[in-house]
Amino acid sequence: MKYSHAILPAVSVLFSLGAHAADATDTPRWTLQLETGPVWFSRNNVRIPNDTGTRFDMLDLTGDGPVPYARLRATYDFNARHALRLELAPLGVAGTGALDAAVRFDDAGFAATVPARGRYEFNTYRVSYRWMFDNSDKWDLGLGATLLVRDATIALRQGAVQGVDDDLGLVPLLHLHGAYHLSERASLVVDLDAAAAPQGRAADLALQLQYALPSGWHVFGGYRTLEGGADNDSVYTFAWLHFATVGVGLRF
Repeated sequence: MKYSHAILPAVSVLFSLGAHAADATDTPRWTLQLETGPVWFSRNNVRIPNDTGTRFDMLDLTGDGPVPYARLRATYDFNARHALRLELAPLGVAGTGALDAAVRFDDAGFAATVPARGRYEFNTYRVSYRWMFDNSDKWDLGLGATLLVRDATIALRQGAVQGVDDDLGLVPLLHLHGAYHLSERASLVVDLDAAAAPQGRAADLALQLQYALPSGWHVFGGYRTLEGGADNDSVYTFAWLHFATVGVGLRF
């Protein structure tokens, strides 16, 4: 996948920082996390343009998975209450299949039962501000806002016929974060970016178990779901994704 060129070099950076973390004497300010695993689709419906296009199931072409994914996050804590987080979350899937019925997509015609190539990309780049309003022995609770840059592409190709819809835009989201400390090292973490409007909705929810290791490292794993889409004058597209997550992080 093309996003590997952006994610994989970060792995070497993450581990090189670990070599110096044990010698750090200042209060940790940065947290780096690399999350990966398989992702499945339970829905991916498309109609473009919304007024003259044909609604079809992209899963007929790409399949429902699993496919690998990766995310990279960097969080800077200004102090115990305020933090800024940057997140790189690329996602892409492609495959060949047959449409159940003739489809009109991007003002081009695609025949039924003839092999067609489908490509779906939903890359997001996010900056989040978080205010932790509760820091206790058992709970860390915070709320804030996320500004998401959406870089999405939906494409069909059948022989010489092809259609492509690119969508680049900004989306403001509500950000919620919570952690319940099961012990000194183990925590149950919930993280949510979400918004809803008449023209569409988006929700990215993660439930993960995190375990702290010596020297600032931690590991985590759990479940993430991403659901949403748009229904406006130009496009109709809604997808629902399910992630099995594992990851490693470093605080320094």
